[in-house]
Amino acid sequence: MKSVIILGACGRIGSALSKDLYKKKYNLILVDNNKPKLQKMKNYFGKKNIFFYNCDITKSKNIDNLIKFSLKKVLSINNVVVCSYPKNSGFGKKFEKLDEISLKTTLWQQLGSTIMMVQKFSNIFKKNKSGNLIFLSSIMGLRTPKFWHYNKLNMTSPVEYVAVKSAIISITSYFSKYFKGYNLRFNCISPGGIKDQQPKKFKQRYKQSCLSKGLLNSEDLIGTINFLLSDDSKYINGQNIIVDDGWSL
Repeated sequence: MKSVIILGACGRIGSALSKDLYKKKYNLILVDNNKPKLQKMKNYFGKKNIFFYNCDITKSKNIDNLIKFSLKKVLSINNVVVCSYPKNSGFGKKFEKLDEISLKTTLWQQLGSTIMMVQKFSNIFKKNKSGNLIFLSSIMGLRTPKFWHYNKLNMTSPVEYVAVKSAIISITSYFSKYFKGYNLRFNCISPGGIKDQQPKKFKQRYKQSCLSKGLLNSEDLIGTINFLLSDDSKYINGQNIIVDDGWSL
């Protein structure tokens, strides 16, 4: 039975993925820094083939402790899906109001800590002689935002978000080549916008740039993640798979 660690398991995508993989009988370790939401997931799932770990993965020591915990519970770590999306209070400001401290914090939380996380998990992967790590990037990491979507709305596409998501795509291919010969795989998915509480006007504008649906539901990504977890994708490595209903065309 395959084991999967889901980082950011309580988020929109992470929770949808957790529910799907639970039905498929995976051994799961669900990780999140939101303790109340993690407790709700415990109540939802029960205890069979599933473990929960509350921590802030932007701190390197916490990743070390997570790995120790995981090895006790599932013996072998081979699959990690990174759904986490850490944010600080200054994240999402308009470019003109962006300050140095919040920028530095965001770049560490969303990119720097991810690089260090790969360093730690790759050591375990190499011992196992196999490993599969799936990142979530974004269409904002490969195309310029359509700024007219946000016109006169209290919304923006933060420059630091664009910078981080484009970097995630780059480090995906970097690590796949760096670990050549170790049977490790690194891939990422770039989703389109996920439906949340966006204003109606934004949803209408966004859909104009797509081919059918517009904003996606979290569940729309699950099939692609399942594919990357399966043996059907064992020779797909270093790739960025776009799931965006044609937004990026």
